[in-house]
Amino acid sequence: RGRRFPIPVISVGNLTVGGTGKTPMAILLAGLLRDRGMRPAVLSRGYRGKNSNAVLVVSDGRQLIAGPAEAGDEPVLIARRLQGIPVLAGAKRTLTAAYARENLGADVLVLDDGFQHRWIRRDLDIVLLDSRKPLGNGFLLPRGPLREPPESLERAGVVVFTRSEDLPGPMDTGLSGLLSGRLMLRTRIRPIALIGIDGAEFPLSFLAGKRVFAFAGIARPESFRQTLEDLGAVVAGFQALPDHHRFCAEDLRQIERACSETGAELLLTTEKDGVKFSRTAPFSRRLFCLAIETEILEGADGLETALTVCIGKR
Repeated sequence: RGRRFPIPVISVGNLTVGGTGKTPMAILLAGLLRDRGMRPAVLSRGYRGKNSNAVLVVSDGRQLIAGPAEAGDEPVLIARRLQGIPVLAGAKRTLTAAYARENLGADVLVLDDGFQHRWIRRDLDIVLLDSRKPLGNGFLLPRGPLREPPESLERAGVVVFTRSEDLPGPMDTGLSGLLSGRLMLRTRIRPIALIGIDGAEFPLSFLAGKRVFAFAGIARPESFRQTLEDLGAVVAGFQALPDHHRFCAEDLRQIERACSETGAELLLTTEKDGVKFSRTAPFSRRLFCLAIETEILEGADGLETALTVCIGKR
């Protein structure tokens, strides 16, 4: 039985394992709430982090307090991108929710990857589906990627079709029966800048014609490679690693050797992987991270209305 909190709770989640863009969507959503004058806090499970405390404050909204080894990759990335917004990690989000409200002044909660987390009752569930294959092969884990049956979409208030820039509108996906009466958005992931490991920012045009070596430890590493090529980079070498990969000294040596062998001018990784490296990352070439964001292609006004209704309930 889910616990009801006295402030609005909004979940961002999905039906399948793997990357559908939940974290960029949570960042966008928290930013929209902040721009409305709200005081959101983002609550994460802290996947693959070593934290054993019930409540880990990754950021109090003023400064970053915990790193990726302790908190996990996504909470640190969210905290870096959302100035002024607290980010907390912990397996029991009833505890992190209470802490955010009572100690950090939160008046609305955003659950990152929270659709299956039923311990907190939500005022709005936002569910992301990959437009290219929204239900994977249609089977539940372990035979397929589904975390729960497609009928669970009936709990969703908003359904977001990601990576939909080159595909038909949401109603052409064959899911219209399950989505009747639900607000649907079409979005894409858009690269916005190159960030040096020292925090310096460069325009995307900096990549044009550059010979690069890239590596990524995300759910769909080939999508990162394709994005770099679309930006005009010449990908001389690429190393795909498991999602949430923890880099050891030998990994760094292998990347350095491979980069040197290709004669690449630049070394690139994803923004999510980049949070694991300090400014003193041991590479002979400067390390850059590709920053991305969610862009709403269709349905932005509907999302604003849904947020108004959600907040207005309280």
